[in-house]
Amino acid sequence: MEKQTTSSLEIHPLDQLTVEECKLAVSLLRDEHKGKTLHIKSVQAQEPPKKIMTKWLDAYHAGSPIAPPPRVAYCVYYILDDRHAEELWLNLENRKVVQRRSFENGTHPPMDQPESDKIEELVLNEPAVLEALKKCGVDGIQDVAPDGWMYGCDSNEPLPRLVMFLMYMRDPKTHHPESNIYAFPLPFVPVYDVLENKLVRIDWCATGGDGDDVNEINYNSGNPEKSIVDNMRAGEYYHELRPDLPLREDLKPYNVVQPEGPSFSIEGTRVRWQKWDLRVGFNPREGLVLHDVRYDGRQTFYRLSVSEMTVPYGDPRPPLHRKQAFDLGDIGAGYAANSLALGCDCLGTIKYFDGNLVHCDGSVEARKNVVCMHEQDEGILYKHTNYRTNVARVARRRILVLQTILTVANYEYIFAWHLDQAANIELEIRATGIVSTQYIDPGKKSKWGTIVSPSVLASSHQHLFSMRIDPAIDGHKNTVAVCDSVLDPLDAINPHGTGFYNKHTYVEKSSALDADQSVNRFIKIINENKINPITMDPVGFKLSAYPSALIMAREGSIARNRAQFAKHHFWITKHTDDEFFGGGVWTNQSSVERGGVQDAIDRKEDVRNEDIVLWHSFGLTHHPRIEDFPVMPLEKITVGLHPYGFFTENPAMDVPPSNQQFNRSVEVMKTRCCNKM
Repeated sequence: MEKQTTSSLEIHPLDQLTVEECKLAVSLLRDEHKGKTLHIKSVQAQEPPKKIMTKWLDAYHAGSPIAPPPRVAYCVYYILDDRHAEELWLNLENRKVVQRRSFENGTHPPMDQPESDKIEELVLNEPAVLEALKKCGVDGIQDVAPDGWMYGCDSNEPLPRLVMFLMYMRDPKTHHPESNIYAFPLPFVPVYDVLENKLVRIDWCATGGDGDDVNEINYNSGNPEKSIVDNMRAGEYYHELRPDLPLREDLKPYNVVQPEGPSFSIEGTRVRWQKWDLRVGFNPREGLVLHDVRYDGRQTFYRLSVSEMTVPYGDPRPPLHRKQAFDLGDIGAGYAANSLALGCDCLGTIKYFDGNLVHCDGSVEARKNVVCMHEQDEGILYKHTNYRTNVARVARRRILVLQTILTVANYEYIFAWHLDQAANIELEIRATGIVSTQYIDPGKKSKWGTIVSPSVLASSHQHLFSMRIDPAIDGHKNTVAVCDSVLDPLDAINPHGTGFYNKHTYVEKSSALDADQSVNRFIKIINENKINPITMDPVGFKLSAYPSALIMAREGSIARNRAQFAKHHFWITKHTDDEFFGGGVWTNQSSVERGGVQDAIDRKEDVRNEDIVLWHSFGLTHHPRIEDFPVMPLEKITVGLHPYGFFTENPAMDVPPSNQQFNRSVEVMKTRCCNKM
């Protein structure tokens, strides 16, 4: 397919900034700070106010377009000369400042890779770090690989901007750049002051088992005859470093071929496929976002995104008790997004979307292929065999996949939105990559993790996500109904005790609630102003949630306070412009969640028949297996949004039935065995 660029088409108000707009924003930003040295964190499009945007979209879809709202760039940056961080909003049309805001004391913008790379080089030349390496029996820095980590937080006091480094090594026998560093963890953590460019201290890690080092730090004190690295062994995932492991030879090619091309059509960022009509968005913090999602001309969702994720670790021993990443807020999904490759990350006939990113020095990168889109056969959509005539009717389920993949240090996260022909939407999240590891003394075990390689402990942790659902179920006045399966009382109507029904409780005020499998609880988003003529109930969509364990950190702990979104499965709030992040606006080194869902429900606003947002928190609690090393097979989560009384019948009844002429499948013929003739 011919690749279209956003700059060659009319810019939609919900599109990301073009490369040219990014460059203009950087130029205007520098003009505002002449003579100052800036370290830019991000530049992205400010989404127009929703009330303005919905009027524009109504006119756009009616074929009577009105003037679009102005393009505004939102910038986050440091003024390094002043050790001071700011936010700035710039109108790119009249080139004027819309708003400026300074960061509060103790609030820190996200990390970035160039910042970490610069400090890594400095850390490896610190005398105290070189001395710590010697204590571990490591002479020189040739194979040492610091892993820059967000400092986390264990204090309610404002802290300077810090970063900590988990220390690792490449295999000293091969010195190969692709060597798996997580097989060689070192038991100390340098802590660095980013703005002052100085080493603050070195924290030594506990290296014993369950009971011998809770209060006492033990580490190899530097036996010159033996390095602690000698206690470990290579654990390589890069096949060229595994000459003893031949690749399987019985896997045949699997080619996905669409000889007539894909069924979707594309105009800029607008995608139309099987009655779906939506916009593909991208920004530095959330990465992939779906906008203005409609089915067969009807509104379903205004905006869908993954708004945050936190990864708290379960080893309570200092300093690794601080390990708690907020991968979107601390780094940014857009900056962590991979450039995807044909034949690897996506199969079939692929459409790619690029992402425009501004780096710390003001340079603009049009990162290629950060989102891939393709069709995929997903098994049977529906089937019924009339047993009286033995005639079967079957249609196969085709899905449209929109996927992005993030690399955040050791882990990979695959976010994929699936849309099907029956108006279902699913968010599928896959976790893979390499577990974060730490050194443990030979022969020791720990209840806080699993030994995955000699003297290598992978501690238990969680991956907790916040999915943001901005509904537009036939309009923007919606209500959340909590649906529980309830038993009828034993009475004259229900003498055998078999009666039960689905009880609906409408949410009146902004609030939080939890999943309850004992009553088969589900959440429904409805439009009370539009009644289905058949069911006589309001039209709606059902959230098929993922009712997982929530944050394990104890009540009152800083780890819990800074991730309040992970305390409940569901949060219902009234829509507020720019309130996009379940875990708060500024997560890096936060001691409490600010500007997140907890603050939103504390407003106690009316949410029945209002413009609302539904947030769903869920995740994985990962107690690592040895089979997760040296690289982890994926773990998968799926959350669904399904029409519930939105239509008057199965909306996929017009999908063509499946047949051999269309699908051209091949039967494997029987083969002889045992050399018998």
